[in-house]
Amino acid sequence: MPNRLAKESSPYLRQHADNPVDWYPWGSEAFERARAEDKPVLLSVGYSSCHWCHVMAHESFENPAIAELMNRYFVNIKVDREERPDIDAVYMAAVQAISGQGGWPMTVFLTPDGQPFYAGTYFPPEDAHGRPGFPRVLQFLAEKWQTDRQRILESAAGLTEHLRAAAARRAGPGDGIAPSTTARAVEAFAETFETAWGGFGSAPKFPSPSNLEFLLAYAVAHPETEQGQAAGAMALHTLRAMATGGMYDQVGGGFARYSVDDRWVVPHFEKMLYDNAQLARVYLHGYQLTGDGGFARVVHETLEFLLREMQDPEGGFYAALDADSEGIEGKYYLWTVAELEQVLGDDAPLAIAWYGVTAEGNFFDPHHPELTGRNVLTARPDIEDLERRFGLGQDEILDRIEIIQERLFYARQERVPPGLDDKVLTNWNGLALAAFAEAARVLGEPAYGIAATRLAEFLQRNAWRNGVLYHTWKAGEARVPGLLEDYVYLGLGLVELFKTTGELRWLDWSRELWEAALARFRDTETGTFFDTASDAEQLIVRQRSFFDAATPSGNGAAALLGLWLGRYFGPAEWEQVVEDVVAAIADHLLRAVPGFGTILLAIEFALAPHREIVIVGEPAARAPFEEVVAARYLPFTVVAPTSDAQGLPLFEGREPTGLPLAYVCENMACLAPARTPAELGAQLGPAPHFD
Repeated sequence: MPNRLAKESSPYLRQHADNPVDWYPWGSEAFERARAEDKPVLLSVGYSSCHWCHVMAHESFENPAIAELMNRYFVNIKVDREERPDIDAVYMAAVQAISGQGGWPMTVFLTPDGQPFYAGTYFPPEDAHGRPGFPRVLQFLAEKWQTDRQRILESAAGLTEHLRAAAARRAGPGDGIAPSTTARAVEAFAETFETAWGGFGSAPKFPSPSNLEFLLAYAVAHPETEQGQAAGAMALHTLRAMATGGMYDQVGGGFARYSVDDRWVVPHFEKMLYDNAQLARVYLHGYQLTGDGGFARVVHETLEFLLREMQDPEGGFYAALDADSEGIEGKYYLWTVAELEQVLGDDAPLAIAWYGVTAEGNFFDPHHPELTGRNVLTARPDIEDLERRFGLGQDEILDRIEIIQERLFYARQERVPPGLDDKVLTNWNGLALAAFAEAARVLGEPAYGIAATRLAEFLQRNAWRNGVLYHTWKAGEARVPGLLEDYVYLGLGLVELFKTTGELRWLDWSRELWEAALARFRDTETGTFFDTASDAEQLIVRQRSFFDAATPSGNGAAALLGLWLGRYFGPAEWEQVVEDVVAAIADHLLRAVPGFGTILLAIEFALAPHREIVIVGEPAARAPFEEVVAARYLPFTVVAPTSDAQGLPLFEGREPTGLPLAYVCENMACLAPARTPAELGAQLGPAPHFD
């Protein structure tokens, strides 16, 4: 019989509905039972596209003998980390405090009042990989609960107090909002930059879009300095290396989660909405800085992948595609020489050379050693060598590769696809909104603008109720009151949608979200932001996030939103939020630079000149002016298109005259209205260009 998880909306929870484990979803019922039966709680946290979560589920949670131990000695709770990132953040901090590292699946043992006393990640079904077997862990902790209870309770209380103290920590002195802070940060990135293949540090390599965004913004703000040149070079080299590696899907577009090697070749194959939304924007900015059509191609292919495979019919975007297909990691994406020959015939030799395919393969799965000779496709050919070998010019090769890519795509469509996590998460959709809106403006693609508007209307219709934003939506039902990330990511996406459409309703909604965030998430003592609202469920710790994970930190994103809306609407105190956020981590900032890309970006924004471009006129008439602006990477410039000049302080005195006009102002001084796109371009000056 299915367990309680069968009634949940989360696809990840429902994946465990037929386990013999007596799972509970997170809630008071489970903890009440734990108190009534005097049992500890076993909390298991994961997500639907997590490969090792599937492995542990198959090895342990589907094993009747292991499930019997879990049911006998513990009350078992399963949590989808994407649905409840607040729970995940609290107990991940415990895992890291206990073991020095974290990850998923996350396994945490709690007292009946929710305090953690033991934790880890993946446990094998028997002793292996230097890890104790899960049954041994279960039996050991169950025995200790009975024989050494006081020590367990003291340990849990001490760990909980440690987590609370860490969450309430006050920063020591640092440079704060100063040019020296961001300049030294660029130098710190350079110390760990991997010159051969880009990225920072050694394998595994993560794309870290927040850090790349900071480096690109720093480069365009300081193009003549040594640090500015270094920042641009590091970011652009990394973008090119990722786009030609196997972490980027060379057949269908879009990025996998991260690379297990230092050359971006072999990924963990899950495709997440947040990675693809953020990376599409980074590549878009790379295109603006360089004019490199390869960057524009990556943006197009990534957004087309999202529209094709991850869009709900109502306009929202799903959370993730699994790493596994037919129970095998990466099976959907891998190719053998024989498969290419079967699909492509006479074109196979060119494809094999272009994509770096070998008979031996470059992907090896220790769980399936019988599946040899499989390849992750890359795109790093020696063009001159191909010209000699195949007697073709470069343009001819590129034309044939485009046809080959299409044939491989349709052949791959016949395979069993990876599983889809079809819940819609507001925070990640806020990132997608920004990507589609900005791409519509920069690339002149109306379809992306339509997708962005549909998405905003979807979220307004389904996730926004009586001034409260909800975190997750599926099958017509919104659940989980929103977290800080939901409010500020969506607020930032709406700013980009306003820049693209000129429709003030989107900027007004962004302001509503911001004012709600100030009222319900801000700590009045420090001026920083909690991850959860003041009226949300009270967990053992009320966390504040400053450190970027795969997505921007809540406080970093809040600082950015305060800066944008302060410059659009005028309240100086909104812009000053960044000062409180930076003060809270000032002494850590330059000691852990890779974790603070979003806050570094906010510092650079706060230091940037106040620059506004107001474009007045009907949409068709002002379009040529907007194209001039969109061609430039202007990360900290307020862009305000309008047809009626009502509702913003920036619009005062700039009513429509019948002709389109553009007003450029910097630090409270305005130039004469530009009456032609050429005049506007001259006023903006030459755009910094990087190769």
